[in-house]
Amino acid sequence: MKTLYPEDWPQFFTATIRGWKPLLESNAHKDIIIQSLQFLVANKMISLNAFVIMKNHLHLIWQAMHGHTLKNIQLSFLRFTAQKIKFDLIENNPVMLEDYKVNSTDREYNFWKRRSLGVELFSPHVLHQKMDYIHNNPVKAGICKYPEQYYYSSANFYHSGVDEFGMITRYE
Repeated sequence: MKTLYPEDWPQFFTATIRGWKPLLESNAHKDIIIQSLQFLVANKMISLNAFVIMKNHLHLIWQAMHGHTLKNIQLSFLRFTAQKIKFDLIENNPVMLEDYKVNSTDREYNFWKRRSLGVELFSPHVLHQKMDYIHNNPVKAGICKYPEQYYYSSANFYHSGVDEFGMITRYE
């Protein structure tokens, strides 16, 4: 049987909430992000090496798997998570939803800042630098003392070997 390898390099991906608003401060919204990533991994669309979800942005190191492109995965991921967050806000916090209303012909609300950052990681050295940056983000923000203490991150996986989310592929 022929093994199908990824066609793209791993990518450092950053998505930011429009206006740097703390939309992802809610654990329910962080869980939407987690569920979306779990779906992408379970359906063999991506390999996920590292992540952190902060209150107004997220960082990932992911890689598109054979037959998928990072551009399509990014668009799908951002569209899906925005839709789920919108439904949650309609039901649980319609006042906050108004903060994301836009005057646009193609959408009523916009949660994600346009033009997310995606940088291909061509060397293991740079990948490890980005992974350290991702895992130390909550420490730098003053949320925790050690990276592995922050729940919405892959840092504990690299510290303990336990993948509480069932979606991380260790980068060696």
